[in-house]
Order: sequence, then structure tokens, then C-alpha cells
Amino acid sequence: MAKKPNKLKARLPRGFVDRSAAEIRAADEMIGKIREVYERYGFDPIETPAFEYTDCLGKFLPDTDRPNAGVFSVQDDDEQWMSLRYDLTAPLARHVSENINEIQMPYRTYRAGWVFRNEKPGPGRFRQFMQFDADTVGAPSVQTDAEMCMMMADAMEALGIPRGQYVIRVNNRKVLDGVMEAIGLGGEDDAERRLTVLRAMDKYDKFGAEGVRLLLGAGRKDESGDFTAGASLSDMAIDAIIEILEASAIDDLIDYTNDLTFKTAALSKFAINESFDAGFRELKLISDLVKSGGYMSDRISIDPSVVRGLEYYTGPVYEAELLFDVKNEKGEVVQFGSVGGGGRYDGLVKRFTGRDVPATGFSIGVSRLMSALKNLGKLDVEDAIAPVLVTVMDGDAEALGRYQKMTQDLRAAGIRAEMYQGNWKKFGNQLKYADRRDCPIAIIQGSDERDAGELQIKDLIEGARLASEATDVDNITWRESRPAQITIKTDDLVQTVRTLLDQQAEDRRRLSGEV
Repeated sequence: MAKKPNKLKARLPRGFVDRSAAEIRAADEMIGKIREVYERYGFDPIETPAFEYTDCLGKFLPDTDRPNAGVFSVQDDDEQWMSLRYDLTAPLARHVSENINEIQMPYRTYRAGWVFRNEKPGPGRFRQFMQFDADTVGAPSVQTDAEMCMMMADAMEALGIPRGQYVIRVNNRKVLDGVMEAIGLGGEDDAERRLTVLRAMDKYDKFGAEGVRLLLGAGRKDESGDFTAGASLSDMAIDAIIEILEASAIDDLIDYTNDLTFKTAALSKFAINESFDAGFRELKLISDLVKSGGYMSDRISIDPSVVRGLEYYTGPVYEAELLFDVKNEKGEVVQFGSVGGGGRYDGLVKRFTGRDVPATGFSIGVSRLMSALKNLGKLDVEDAIAPVLVTVMDGDAEALGRYQKMTQDLRAAGIRAEMYQGNWKKFGNQLKYADRRDCPIAIIQGSDERDAGELQIKDLIEGARLASEATDVDNITWRESRPAQITIKTDDLVQTVRTLLDQQAEDRRRLSGEV
């Protein structure tokens, strides 16, 4: 006896999610509001492909067989490695480099798109997620960075996030480079170890001072037992870095009154080097510029604990942080945290062109920001009204043509409509389908209605149940004025449906207390 073939198991890859219609519409609504801010600042859209050559992304092959350091990769037909983009910044650098003679500098652009990370998924950590970026290429002054921070603040408020519940925090990688130089990690051979230090510092919000201290030292074991090797820094170097992370403002670290001098105990053991000096002075200028624009420290704050994990940043770095409390996966009350960030990356285009091309920009995590707006009750996008259903009472070609014409007439008038596509012989199933689909109206035309040049319009909204909860005279009058089904002339279809949809919208507002 032959074995039955095994069924293919339907399964979603780990770290990926399907999105519902409501989620897609909510994201579109949110992106639209951010886009308005970007456009107001003079930015234009651009789109790059999901795949790039692996070396263009800045990811180099970790072995001779397959690149797998954080990216998903394949080989094309001439055996060149291609990878799904892990952010939208590296592809922009490639685009600018390829078109540098045609692009008008400064080049101000924005783009939304999916990015992919070949990393271990976890709660709230996905392998595919959407980012929404804005960048300026070709502007060397930190005035551009200040403007980016102001634009981030404006985007938060355009989404309805009130002042006091967000802040744009700003630091400078030159300050961090000064730290690296001071603790003896300024050489070319120290690049990997520097990155380990920066990534450890970037975990301050998540692990706190003690967790970062472990990562800067011998290493840290997480709750699952996985061990992360540390940077093996000296105690003096670790103390200096922790002082930076724990400072609530730049003035806690630096005295500007007589040149630049450190105020804190551990940092004061190190000399103010050129990187320190340049970084602190740029931060002071950004602070002055944003204040001149009316953005006080409750909206844009100079904060020395901001690091940003990516290695290509060369100057100011910034994060948009939400300050309201939520519960994490363990049920603990924590601040929501970062929903986006970025910084200056003056060396990224130079990789392709060999010449200095300054650039700065930021990226908003769309899914994370949507989660924040839901927590704040700011993501109240209503589901789209379901389509009007044109039912089918006869399956011959002539009848189907009439039903199709009705459907197209409604669509041409801007009304969502669909013609029933199932087994038309069981009319009850058509109404059950309409009910499950939440259709507001059903159009019915049998042979008797057709001969009379008429249609039946059936109101499917459960207004009767909602109205039955009201007992005052006005609502009783309103209910009695709304019959559930009416007969109309065929030529009056579009106008009648539009009028009924308007009445249903008014009913929803009435029952919700809006009118």
C-alpha cells in the first residue's frame, strides 16, 4: 500500500510576522504624518532595493564559505555575494556614490523600507522590520545635526506625543573617540575592541551600570546562561566610562569656564585630547542652535550616555526616547525607551568615492513607534469600512453582467464594493458572508426586482442592537426612521448607497457620543 504524501507544514520563520490590514493602515497613517514633517523641512523621497552587494553594506566575509555576520546572504549567478540590507543608510551611501556627479548637494532625502537582521529573535526583536529614515548628504556643519534633532522632535509631536513624554538625546562620537584614545584603544589594531566597548556602553539603558561594568571587564552571563565576552578594560578605564554613562548632563562632566577640564574623579585622571575637545565644542554649538530655534532641554537634551551601536558614526549621535512607563515581558514597570536614532557618518560615502562626503541622518523604528503610540492611545486609526456587497441571485451571463455593472458603478463613484464570488445558489450564505465581512450594505436584485427596474437595499449595520439600548424619545424616533431594508429604482443605486453610508457614519458618531 502506497504511503500518502506528507502534507507540507505551514509555518512562519522565527523572527518574522504577518501583518493585518489594520496594522498596515495604522502604519501608513503614522508614516504619512512623519512624511509631512520631512517634506516641510525640504526632504524628498528616494527608494533603494532590498538587496545590495555584501561588500557595499560594509559587511565583510567572516569565512571563505558564506557571510553570516548579522546579514542574510545569497550568491548571484556570477558568484558575487549579495545581502539583504540591514539598514537604509549603507544603501543610501552606495546610491549617492554611484550618482555623485548628478546629485545636488546638500542632498536631503527620506525613505521608508524593510530591513533584515540575521540575529537571534526574541520578544519584540524581529529579523525583519521597517525603518523610516531622513538624511542630509554633503553638509559638513553640525548645524545640520541640530536640524535633524529638531525634525525628530517635530515628528514626535506630529504623532501626538506630548512634551514631557519624549526627549531627543544628543551626544558626540568624538567624545567617545576621546575616551578610547585616553584609555589606550585609539590605534588601528584596536578597532574590534573599540566596537566591543561601544556596544557595551550602548547596553546601559538595558543592563544598567553594573551590567555594563561586566561587559567592559571580563564579560557577562545572561539569564539563559549565554556568556558574552567583555572588553577586558582596566578598572580605571571602566570607572571613567561609567562616569560618562551616569552623567545626567554634559555640564556634569566638563567645565567650560577655563578651557575644557574634567570635573569627575575618574575622568580627571585623563588628559583632554583633541577628540574630546572637538566633540564637546560641537555639542555646545548644537545646544546653542536648538535653543535659538525654541527647543529647550525638555525636548532636545545633550546627554553623554548616548552611544549608538553602529561603528560608522563619526560625530554627533542622537536618539528619540519616550519617557512614559510600560510593563516589560517580566511585568516590570520600565520607561518605553528609544524609538529611533542616528548621527553623523562622514566616512561612509568615502568608502566608495575616496573623497570626504559629510553626511548625517536618523532612522525611526516604525513597528516600535507604533507600539508606543498604542500605549499612549494615539493610534486610533479606524478599520476601513468594509465593502458594499452586491449579491447574486442568478448565475447566467446576462444576470452576472448586470451585477457586475452595479459593482463597477459603485466603485466608479468612490464606494468600496464587491460582487459575491461564492456559491450564489445559497442566498443565506451570501448574507452570512456579508455579516462576517462586516459589510455595511447588501444590494439584492432577483427576477421580480429586475422586471420592475428596482433593487433591494439592505442595511446590515447592527444599529438595531445599539439603538435598543437607548430609550429616550429622540433615539426611538431616529430608530424608527431607519428601516432595515428599502426598495429603490435601479438608477438610484449610487446616490442611495452614498446617502445610507453617510447616515451610518452619523450613527457611529452619535452612538459614540461625538454628536
